[in-house]
Amino acid sequence: MSKHRFLWPMTVLILFTTIVWFTGGCTEIPEPETPDYKTDLSEDEVSNNAFSEKFPLHYESYLKNADDTRMTEYAGSVPHDKHDTINPLPKGYKHGQPYLKNLWMGYPFSYEYKRARGHVYAIEDILNIDRINNYSEQAGLPATCWNCKTTKLPQWHDQYGDDFWAMEFHDFRTKVDVEDHAIGCSLCHDPQTMDLRITSAPFAEALERQGIDWEEATRNEMRAYVCGQCHVEYYFGKEAFGPKEKVTFPWDNGFTPEDMYEYYKDKGDTTRDGFEGNFIDWTHAVSDTPMLKAQHPEFETWIDGPHGAAGVACADCHMPYTRVDGKRKISSHHWTSPLKTIEASCRQCHTDKQAEYLEERVLYTQKRTWEQLLRAQEDSVRAHEAIRLASEYEGERHPDYEQLMISARELTRKGQWFWDIVSAENSVGFHNPVKVLESLSRSQSYSDEAVRLATAATNHAIGAQLEGDIHEIVPPIMEHSRKLQQSREHLNSHMWLQYLPLLPEADLVWDGQVKVSGQ
Repeated sequence: MSKHRFLWPMTVLILFTTIVWFTGGCTEIPEPETPDYKTDLSEDEVSNNAFSEKFPLHYESYLKNADDTRMTEYAGSVPHDKHDTINPLPKGYKHGQPYLKNLWMGYPFSYEYKRARGHVYAIEDILNIDRINNYSEQAGLPATCWNCKTTKLPQWHDQYGDDFWAMEFHDFRTKVDVEDHAIGCSLCHDPQTMDLRITSAPFAEALERQGIDWEEATRNEMRAYVCGQCHVEYYFGKEAFGPKEKVTFPWDNGFTPEDMYEYYKDKGDTTRDGFEGNFIDWTHAVSDTPMLKAQHPEFETWIDGPHGAAGVACADCHMPYTRVDGKRKISSHHWTSPLKTIEASCRQCHTDKQAEYLEERVLYTQKRTWEQLLRAQEDSVRAHEAIRLASEYEGERHPDYEQLMISARELTRKGQWFWDIVSAENSVGFHNPVKVLESLSRSQSYSDEAVRLATAATNHAIGAQLEGDIHEIVPPIMEHSRKLQQSREHLNSHMWLQYLPLLPEADLVWDGQVKVSGQ
């Protein structure tokens, strides 16, 4: 029986019916045949360089992740601020979401959120990103943030057990080699046999709750599971439900945005009226709304999309087989967009279509997804602003004002979650066009209803203030960081920033792996 037996039969039927033209060539995926290996590496080898002599061709392709600067239409590997549509690369890019800092107001994501570079930069980037508090002896985020950043993570988990997750992030900064211990070989391969394996305990536990033993999975399933260890939605668990700050995947109800939203309703410890027991990532500083932050849910999006339902694994498209040194065929370890490798990634199945046609179809989906994504983003901003205005309204309020405001906040939370599930996912809709466009449609509906309820709470007195171009009502926040939040002048520069607390002036404590002050 397929390990994807937990997929909804009706969803699969619909996807096959509506998008079968695009995946018809891939409905039967042969089981890959690979040679048996027996290396002399240690079973606990974590150095990526240790694999270079054994597998020089694979390692050479892996190193391409370090210098890939080619952009596709909507993404690429050049790091840039994902909210910046004004400046050119490498600061901004033509396709950005201007309201990211607004929507994450009061959460570390509002300080810095860049387009991710290749996996080889995972450690360097997390050490320097502003979401980690480098101005303090305490990072402000737990050791959990090392998950999926380094090959040493499984060793640390073995050493400290589930106590690891709640440990201090800064305590591990100097315990890694920035380049040699970045995302690499041993996270997916047994160093001695090179068999694919799962090294993420949280992922293995999530599969187990689905009734799946990954050690019994086929190789083709493993070519998706090893990617699914990290390319997923997750949260840091509350102590009342298990190990504090442990990475947990919200899959127990299913893989749709609605399934996960419902899952979060009883995984928290808040006693706030209307949100009792809900899990809360943070409370929005402007609307005082308990919020959820989506991570990068590629696995959840792909799994019941046209390719996932057809048995096409992540590696089939993102690690296509390629000929090297004139004769040998290997699976490329340059993890990048299939739009850069259409012949190898797409036309192995879609042999009846030209590369130009296939690229056109991808961009067709992405363009329409992007249009709705921007609209959903703006609707979420309007919902937060409506609640802000309603909260501060001093005139005669509706008799059911308190309940209307609770409902408005709940719908704002839900609308932003359905938007963020798409925003944080890295295919711009292509992994699952049906699910993604449905999610964005529902996001817009939830946000619009939140505005209606907040307006009704004031007997419609604030309605006129919410009409018109949202960019004029609430301008996008283009600059914000931990350092800027230490400035009252900065907080006074935008009406929404004034809801943030002024941070005390501080100098850097950490610069990469160097402790520069507070010694």
